[in-house]
Amino acid sequence: MKTKHLFISLFTILIFNACSNTSNNMPIQSASLLNTMMQLNDKNNKLFKFYSQWKGVRYKYGGNSKNGIDCSAFIQKAYNASYNIKIPRTTKYQSRIGREITKSQLKTGDLVFFKTGYNTRHVGIYTNNGKFMHASTKKGVIISNLENVYYKKHYWKSVRVFY
Repeated sequence: MKTKHLFISLFTILIFNACSNTSNNMPIQSASLLNTMMQLNDKNNKLFKFYSQWKGVRYKYGGNSKNGIDCSAFIQKAYNASYNIKIPRTTKYQSRIGREITKSQLKTGDLVFFKTGYNTRHVGIYTNNGKFMHASTKKGVIISNLENVYYKKHYWKSVRVFY
């Protein structure tokens, strides 16, 4: 995973930086960066653990439990369980939070939105490597590829909720 490789690379740099430093203390900036990376890694691990607990749960419009869940409820629950962030219940209101970003800026935890009909929207959480988790109307809670013909055609926007 990119996050793991980034974490390992940064950790290695920080270790060598600390070893070459004449002071016995790690630079404040480096320690802060390492702490931030560790917190993000922990939150991302919680996100994947959350997904593993919900994988395969069937889609149900308006559903909010393991008996059936819709996309926005899945996202709301995932954010609360993984990041301890409360977000709105509906896709309409979820699309209005955070800061809009480009597809090339996507990081684990960002929201991806799709226009699937005239007034119909769909939402998922970006994981990594062009993939996102969501509650699919046909397959339930799954991980899909943004480059899938259907999702590529209906892609609307991406939003970063936390920075």
